[in-house]
Amino acid sequence: MRKPSRLIGLASFGLFMAASCAAYAQNIKVGVTIPLTGPAASIGIGARNSISMFPNKIAGVGIEYEVLDDAGDPTHAVKNTKRFLGENVDLIVGSSTSSAALAMIEAIAGSETPMIALGASSRIVAPMDDKRHWVFKTASNDSLVATAIIKHMQDHGVKTVGFIGFSDAFGESWLTEVKAAADAKKIKLIDVERFNSGDTSATAQVLRMIAAKPDAVLIAAAGTPAVMPHVALKERGYKGKIYQTHGAATEDFLRVGGKALNGSYLPVGPNLVWEQLPDSYPTKAVSAKYVPEYEKRFGKNSRTTFAAQAYDVLLFLQRTVPEASKKAKPGTKEFREALRNALENIKNLPANSGVYNMTPTDHSGQNDYARVMVSIQNDKWKLEPLE
Repeated sequence: MRKPSRLIGLASFGLFMAASCAAYAQNIKVGVTIPLTGPAASIGIGARNSISMFPNKIAGVGIEYEVLDDAGDPTHAVKNTKRFLGENVDLIVGSSTSSAALAMIEAIAGSETPMIALGASSRIVAPMDDKRHWVFKTASNDSLVATAIIKHMQDHGVKTVGFIGFSDAFGESWLTEVKAAADAKKIKLIDVERFNSGDTSATAQVLRMIAAKPDAVLIAAAGTPAVMPHVALKERGYKGKIYQTHGAATEDFLRVGGKALNGSYLPVGPNLVWEQLPDSYPTKAVSAKYVPEYEKRFGKNSRTTFAAQAYDVLLFLQRTVPEASKKAKPGTKEFREALRNALENIKNLPANSGVYNMTPTDHSGQNDYARVMVSIQNDKWKLEPLE
């Protein structure tokens, strides 16, 4: 695999990437914290790859990117965030996991530094308050994705559903959203089970789930740990439908799960199956440009939803930096405020992960274009009929 050309240093908890921007007096500094090790590494590595594709300049202004590993641990994410604040960065990006991103919001409170989160939890940007006033996200909200799953269940005759999810903020957010969406469609949630990303077995949870006899089971987990309860359900003879969240949408998930995953369903970012989308789909042209370049650098089928969400940060910057740099110089409070205001005014921006329209009360800014349903057939993603 070809190594990112602009990654120039590796420390125990960090990866520093800086362009040769010394000639430019005022560079924009972007601090990124993502999981490059640990259970969520398959998510964070894709994000790092995309960031390595970012240019050295936008609108004539030099940009430096510092990428640190948080291993998906909220404590490490907060530590990295505080380091960035001490370095007077203009923007913080991360983390890829919801629990880490939520912890970071507390860390930036009062700093008046904009943050673009890569996690999916709706609670990252809502309810809007003084802290979230500075926080935006590229990942679609769990609520938006949960409604797509529940509608698919309804269309396929599901009357009862069981839930197996992470024992963390990601799992809690998903349980809240799934219950609300299921109640709205008169689908009964009949069993809830929990597990940790580092667990080596989910047998007890699966046995209780099978005993409850739901028509379908939703596994709410991120990365390759989502495979464990899925395989256990199959091994124990479960015959109902199995759904995953977009948190599992990686090639590593397909590789680790193998044939046990065939026949299951999940929502994904449209970039993952861009070739299967109609030409009229508003994100297709963006992904047709980005995905081939990404796979040229990092290998065939290396694309991920999470890599695309990270790349969309660049599209945010390309839209906002020209505006912010006219109002103030990087490294100043005024620039950070101008950048925040420009982010909040993004309108009709087609990207890999959807079409963004930010407002003062909605810092996710996405609609139904942010997700499509796929099934896993012959160890590959297959687009389900569009709504």
